[in-house]
Amino acid sequence: MFRDDTKKIRIGDVMIGGGNPIAIQSMTNTKTEDVKATVEQIHRLEAAGCEIIRCAVPTMEAAKALFEIKKQIHIPLVADIHFDYRLAIAAIENGADKIRINPGNIGESERVKAVVEKAKEHDIPIRIGVNSGSLEKNLVEKYGGVTAKGLVESALDKVRLVESFGYDQLVVSIKSSDVMMCVKAHEELAKKCIYPLHVGITESGTLLAGNIKSSIGLGLILNQGIGDTIRVSLTGDPVEEIKSAKIILKTLVLRKGGIEVVSCPTCGRTKIDLIGLANQVETMVSDIPLDIKVAVMGCVVNGPGEAKEADIGIAGGIGEGLLIKKGEIIKKVKEEELLEVLRQELLNWNE
Repeated sequence: MFRDDTKKIRIGDVMIGGGNPIAIQSMTNTKTEDVKATVEQIHRLEAAGCEIIRCAVPTMEAAKALFEIKKQIHIPLVADIHFDYRLAIAAIENGADKIRINPGNIGESERVKAVVEKAKEHDIPIRIGVNSGSLEKNLVEKYGGVTAKGLVESALDKVRLVESFGYDQLVVSIKSSDVMMCVKAHEELAKKCIYPLHVGITESGTLLAGNIKSSIGLGLILNQGIGDTIRVSLTGDPVEEIKSAKIILKTLVLRKGGIEVVSCPTCGRTKIDLIGLANQVETMVSDIPLDIKVAVMGCVVNGPGEAKEADIGIAGGIGEGLLIKKGEIIKKVKEEELLEVLRQELLNWNE
């Protein structure tokens, strides 16, 4: 089912599904029991643009810590539960805005029912998560291995189980580290599922590999109109997940706002540290609320021409650089002044 037609689900004060904007999620990698460290990380994620945050709840202490964490953050909190249904119940009682469970590893149906009843009591949604690494043995045997069809069948089985307990506040996710399998599974699931889909490529890898796999997988899925909320899973600082997610959505024209930085590849004509400058510009503009394109060029020969499609840009030379607007050179400044001159132009953009 395309995202415009999926069921609307409320997670704290964020709505997903039914044509609502695709929400960006991440997950903390701190010990949830360490309230101070977890809150500090969530604040960094909030500043980067995270709209929903998930925390692992492996212990009862972690479940209870959610109560204090919730007091100090500003975005909805999802509790990630595996195996122990009592942790799911405790997480809900301590203020989780949503829980993520795989009913298959929670245990017998009565335990799942107890979790569903508690979610119903507190009026919070349940995300049913199925991963290729934990696909049921009978489905692996049925389909001759881990397949897209097996993932979809597993997810729909779990959905029907929760529905049988009279609850329909659901979000569904099916994840695999096999990018093309994940794409195919989402295509199949979207035909059969009315609930909003949480999309991501699980265990995608380090910053380089993870970004490539996630960009390809999420791009193929989202561009078909499938997916209501996303997480870019990376082995590293979760703030990088938010940066990547925002770029993916903006590239697919699924989100507006924020400065887009474009930069040329380095070549033999480059006379400045273009790589360092481009990274500095990207960091500098992250908190400036403009919807424009900024070009960072390493050559004063081709820079003005290459920056024509950008709203504003800079191009570096030997010890100096140019400030460019719409392909026209505005001024020449010292190399060490380039960054600050650009920042001032952006801060005073609407004056």
